[in-house]
Amino acid sequence: MSAHGHTLPLSALRGEDRAQFGGKSSSLGELIAAAIPVPPGFALSIGAFRAFVEEAGLAGKIAVELSRTSPDDVDSLGAASHAISEAMRSAPVPDVVRAELGRRYDELSEEVGVAEPPVAVRSSALGEDSQDATFAGQQETYLWVRGADHVCDAVRDCWVSLYSPPAIAYRARLGQAERAMGVTVQLMVDAEVSGVMFTCNPVSGDPSMIAVNASWGLGLAVVGGEVTPDDYLVSKVTGEVVREHVHTKDVEYVPDGGGRGAVRIDVPEERRALACLDRPALEALVDVGRRVERRFGAHQDVEWAIARGRGLPESLFVVQSRPVTALARRRQAPQGTSAMSLVMSRFGAGDREA
Repeated sequence: MSAHGHTLPLSALRGEDRAQFGGKSSSLGELIAAAIPVPPGFALSIGAFRAFVEEAGLAGKIAVELSRTSPDDVDSLGAASHAISEAMRSAPVPDVVRAELGRRYDELSEEVGVAEPPVAVRSSALGEDSQDATFAGQQETYLWVRGADHVCDAVRDCWVSLYSPPAIAYRARLGQAERAMGVTVQLMVDAEVSGVMFTCNPVSGDPSMIAVNASWGLGLAVVGGEVTPDDYLVSKVTGEVVREHVHTKDVEYVPDGGGRGAVRIDVPEERRALACLDRPALEALVDVGRRVERRFGAHQDVEWAIARGRGLPESLFVVQSRPVTALARRRQAPQGTSAMSLVMSRFGAGDREA
């Protein structure tokens, strides 16, 4: 730990590390400990964010701007977010943090045998992905990032997203005074299919069901409202597919040919109306969903990806998991509310999850 004072491999983290590394990173560590397939990577501590704020002298600026906001005043939130973001983007990542990120990234490169491996850089904020709050859609994830310098830039951009208008308002409504963020850096999955899985029916709260949404490629097309994903409801007990809605999916996001970022492409005509998931894939998802729920002892909201060109179950990866929150409100959802509308409601327009 002396050479990497602000970082740890994801595999080294457990739930008790939440206060030091944030909810997302610590949850991934728990999944790895349970032998659930998670892409390898490392976590940057909340302490690194605090070092950044202190070294750049940003604490006073942040406090002043936030003091001018009200959670119900859109203009004040936007003004504070803009001012804080500009100040943070102009400040350098501390040299010690940049060096650690570079060393961990090189170690990941050696582990997977790929020069400059593509990674997802994800927010892992204090209080995020807990039983009481998720922050889903309010803080950023950056996909298909390559190179140590670009990883550092993406980390700073994640820190900046801690002060997005929705995140500021959400924390204020929860009464969370402390603001700090860890970051997860995780090997990218070249997803042929990706989606979200709830280990209960998110509309009714029925614990015997698993709800799955899936679309081609990375999840950006779903988050951006560009496609309606396929929608499945599967019995957790028998594996029976209780409901299956297959939708036309015209576009998908795939890795950019230049090696960095993702691009939007048209789905070939013959694949547009096909189901993304067959029965073996659904069975593999239900099995993983049960295992994730068993590890945490609570219903989970799981993001997953199936890697291109590989067979099941080796191709299936969990990229993050969080508790299903506000289930009581979901039980009171109006008649006709779909699982998909609840999936979309948990994402903000700025979300960049895979």
